[in-house]
Amino acid sequence: MREIEFEVLPARQTDFERDEQLFKTVAKLMDTVFVIPGTNIRFGLDPIIGLLPGIGDGLDAVISAYLISRSARYGVPKIVLARMALNVLINTFGGALPVIGDAFSVWWKSNAMNYELLRQHASSRRASTAGEWIFVVSLILVLVLCIVGTSAAAIWLLAKIAGVL
Repeated sequence: MREIEFEVLPARQTDFERDEQLFKTVAKLMDTVFVIPGTNIRFGLDPIIGLLPGIGDGLDAVISAYLISRSARYGVPKIVLARMALNVLINTFGGALPVIGDAFSVWWKSNAMNYELLRQHASSRRASTAGEWIFVVSLILVLVLCIVGTSAAAIWLLAKIAGVL
């Protein structure tokens, strides 16, 4: 009698599964791959790249923006994409602050938050909730206030240094 052998091929990954794995890997690398010994504090490459003067925080933002653009392909509601973008903007502006910015990047894990948003909302095609709108509008207002305040403080400081005031 002849024995028949079967070979089981792995299932093909869908585009979403491949992109979700990419998103998960990048989120881990950027936000949680390392741990400070003796603590539960996790961080990734984001605050390390942010140490590069002039380009670090921008490079972090470009990586995150690419992931957001990939998320748009899977039916993530526009309000959620806006929330993802705000997570990145907050991380970029917070990380740009001298000295405390990199500590902020350890705390504000925008890529990990965005990965969770992708998992929750991909292909949901549901309407945005009032809570989501309130969150996004609040973040926009806080961000605008921070930018205006920072700009005003910088202008005042420069005027003070120049002896105008």
